[in-house]
Amino acid sequence: MSSLFICLYLDEDVNILVAELLQARGFDAVTARDAGQLSTTDAEQLTYAISQARTLVTHNRTDFEKLVQAYFDAGQMHYGVIFAVRRPPQEIARRLLVILNQVTADEMQNQVRYI
Repeated sequence: MSSLFICLYLDEDVNILVAELLQARGFDAVTARDAGQLSTTDAEQLTYAISQARTLVTHNRTDFEKLVQAYFDAGQMHYGVIFAVRRPPQEIARRLLVILNQVTADEMQNQVRYI
């Protein structure tokens, strides 16, 4: 079954206001706090996002690029990772909305985007 809309999972480094702004626009965005995933490792964050069929949003480019590469090397799938440069929450939400309005969940699988 194909998925149209991307569901997001924001790790604990991303301001929860980003999720609230996206939710106000009707998008499915969950934070690490909401999911009870605070203080888990980066690998656990990615595993959780995958278990929930969610695209991970993070500011932690260095560590997650290595994890995504390991998934690629092992032939494992994920639902996408979006690396966001630290900006005000409204700007991050605006940039995420561009992706959410133009990319399907199926197209986001195994993809990495930088905003």
